[in-house]
Amino acid sequence: MNNGLTCGASKAIPYQLPPTRSLNNQTKMTQNHITRGAFALTSITVAALALAPFASLTAAEPQFSKPDGKPADMTKPVQVFILLGQSNMVGAGKTGPADKDGSLEHAVKTKKKYPYLVDDAGNWTERKDVRNVRVMGSGTGAMKQFNNEWMTVKGNSIGPEFGIGHSVGNAVDAPVMILKSCIGNRSLGWDLLPPGSKGYEFEEKDKKTGATKTFVYAGYKQSPMKWEKGTEPKPITWYAGMQYDGDIANAKTVLAELNKSYPDATKYEVAGFFFWQGDKDRYDAGLASNYEKNLVHFIEQLRKDFNAPNAKFVCATLGQTEKGDASNDGMIFDAQMAVDGEKGKYKQFKGNVATVYSHPLSLGGASNGHYNGNAETYMNVGEAMGKAMVELLKN
Repeated sequence: MNNGLTCGASKAIPYQLPPTRSLNNQTKMTQNHITRGAFALTSITVAALALAPFASLTAAEPQFSKPDGKPADMTKPVQVFILLGQSNMVGAGKTGPADKDGSLEHAVKTKKKYPYLVDDAGNWTERKDVRNVRVMGSGTGAMKQFNNEWMTVKGNSIGPEFGIGHSVGNAVDAPVMILKSCIGNRSLGWDLLPPGSKGYEFEEKDKKTGATKTFVYAGYKQSPMKWEKGTEPKPITWYAGMQYDGDIANAKTVLAELNKSYPDATKYEVAGFFFWQGDKDRYDAGLASNYEKNLVHFIEQLRKDFNAPNAKFVCATLGQTEKGDASNDGMIFDAQMAVDGEKGKYKQFKGNVATVYSHPLSLGGASNGHYNGNAETYMNVGEAMGKAMVELLKN
């Protein structure tokens, strides 16, 4: 594997795989099957420092060099990077046609951008050291697998995974898996609310009458999302955190049968998380106001759920939101920027959490319109998130 940037050796904690069930593209799973406990990570062993995947990185290698076609060293644990969020993490960047500005083919073949994506013959490159895996399910419902291949461009759309995958693939001297588990139209404050989150109250003015009302927002596993204080909540079929439970369980399903997604792999480490989200929360002032608290807990809970206390975390802001925005969008932006470890507000995040300011990288449109399907936006944001992760991996 190509090397990237220098960092010191770190203690690797690989997971030996427990007995598993079969997994296919149409895995049928009931809600009882999709529980975090069903795929508990067991048999933790401490690897020798010689296996540390970041110990032999060098500063001389270009970060976006073309893949060399060589497989990874399978004596080392697979370094897993889990991608979470909503529709823009799922990806809506158009791959074609080649004559349309904004498509990936046009960017690569006409504008000569992202040259590592194509070989000398103009065909899409394929990394033999990075697996691209994507699964999806609505809440705790049945999981479907969309991708399970060596990293190469295929299909009609992309997300930020190619910029991310090539960044970490070039930098990490070990097998890499990009594991995306997410679905569109999900809010952090409701659908993706992590376990342990408490309910809270929020005052807002009625737009018609001007009267102030106090609403109670659901804590984890409560329902509905909110109700007026003093009234009896009327639960619906969805609960706070239902998508979190589903996305995490689906990712664990893949990892429980590791060699079905990464051939010949027997052990792995969750090395990092990527999060691009925030669109749905911006439509509700109560959710936007609590976004920072939810995001902090989200980061900490992910590390607990994957038994990965040292896993790095990178998030990106919404592309349309500029610094100084005073709307709900601005509250979410400020929250996302606040968790960056370099800001100093959360000392526990220093050196292990980073935020990418994506507005300068976005080429128009907004998150609710998927940035007009412009593949360059998805590539730019992915590259920036990948570079941020590589910097964190030095620590």
